[in-house]
Amino acid sequence: SLLYLQEPSNKRVRPLARVTSLANLISPVRNGAVRRFGQTIQSFALRSDKSPSCAQKSCSRSAAPTPPKRRNSVLWSETLDVNMKESLSTKEIKRQEAIYEMSRGEQDLIEDLKLARKAYHDPMLKLSIMSEEELTHIFGDLDSYIPLHEDLLASLGEATKPDGTVEQIGPILVKWLPRLHAYKGYCSNQLAAKALLDQKKQDRRVQDFLQRCLESPFSRKLDLWSFLDIPRSRLVKYPLLLKEILRHTPKDHPDIQILEEAISIIQGVLSDINLKKGESECQYYIDKLEYLDEKQKDPRIEGSKVLLCHGELKNKNGHKLYVFLFQDILVLTRPVTRNERQAYQVYRQPIPVQELLLEDLQDGDVKMGGSFRGAFGNSDKAKNIFRVRFQDPSPGQSHTLQANDVFHKQQWVNCIRTAVAPFQRTAAAAELKELPELSEESEENNPSASNVQAHKRQSAGVAEMELDENMGECSSILDSEEAKGAKTHRTSFGHRKTREKQLSGKRKETLV
Repeated sequence: SLLYLQEPSNKRVRPLARVTSLANLISPVRNGAVRRFGQTIQSFALRSDKSPSCAQKSCSRSAAPTPPKRRNSVLWSETLDVNMKESLSTKEIKRQEAIYEMSRGEQDLIEDLKLARKAYHDPMLKLSIMSEEELTHIFGDLDSYIPLHEDLLASLGEATKPDGTVEQIGPILVKWLPRLHAYKGYCSNQLAAKALLDQKKQDRRVQDFLQRCLESPFSRKLDLWSFLDIPRSRLVKYPLLLKEILRHTPKDHPDIQILEEAISIIQGVLSDINLKKGESECQYYIDKLEYLDEKQKDPRIEGSKVLLCHGELKNKNGHKLYVFLFQDILVLTRPVTRNERQAYQVYRQPIPVQELLLEDLQDGDVKMGGSFRGAFGNSDKAKNIFRVRFQDPSPGQSHTLQANDVFHKQQWVNCIRTAVAPFQRTAAAAELKELPELSEESEENNPSASNVQAHKRQSAGVAEMELDENMGECSSILDSEEAKGAKTHRTSFGHRKTREKQLSGKRKETLV
């Protein structure tokens, strides 16, 4: 205790740098449990490296803060003298703050782009840690965007008056923002670049180099991918920054209409970039598909331009599947590794969206994990499940799928409903056109009328497949039709036979 009192309160603990490196072996995700685990590693190392008195000190005081991920920036208003502040309205000060934030953000972005080249790209090339081709694939044309942002920064500097204020920013932005289309290629390549970087991290030399950079002060605790992703994150901030400037601009200011035009321009640019990025992502996964049977190859897969939803799900046997919902077809796959690269082996037959039926199952409706595990009681009753299948039951293919949580299940259900809705509306309209002479018959004696109601329920969102519950009702309908015999019209008789065929096919449905 006496030693503790004699130590200065601002003494720095030197072994912290080494401790930080241990904590950073955990990937820097935003997870409270991981952060706490990292702090636990620090406290253990401090206790083992220091004397008991020092250990007591480190326990009694909070862990030393890690370097911030964001730079400490000065507000625009803090650079002004008192007289200048008093001459400006509160609204104008907020407007100038927003303009200054945009200018400061451009400066930070330029510094980070230069840092990515100087601290990561060039040393790895010089030390032969990665080949020039690999580095080009990962970093893209990052250097080419530095002059782009320097031009905006220079224009803002020229528009800044001696007192630090900017009178009009709208014309500068309207002229500059269309140049951001240059990011189409960079953003489209990000998925493939991230996959290659993750693959290269398996190389011990690459991992060691990136770890040393992460422990260095220049990194601000950001990993390499964070620097490579900075341009994309900057792009999505532009609409927010412009709206903030517009919000604090007086109604009679000449910037009002021009800023609204600038917001429209940046939204169009982002829409085009997202479209191009989506097409690139879609093609990336299509190229990684592997087919076990030529029958699995559907031209709708190769022709896909939009990937509506994708992710990991489990099937009824508890096996992990990776599912892709393209705009026209649903593809279930098994993740496999080929020469240290991820691939996706197509599982069973892909289901075209126009032939897809969806059933939203309730928790506990199905037992997952197979019959052996199901024998142990209700503990295996699945949650967050839904079922997809062909409309035509002849392939006998149905998939009961389980999501990780209710949020992801709802995402999948909503996405599938959105994809199939146009086809269901078309089918319902066609069904109504085909039944003009049956309109006078009562629904209870008319299986076709029941069909129309089923299609209406489908267009509301979900394809109902409660076969066991409805089988008795459907049979009684058919019996009543048969009782009519010769009294029924020939067209009505033909429709009843079609209905019987469909029900016969549904009885053959088997679950995968």
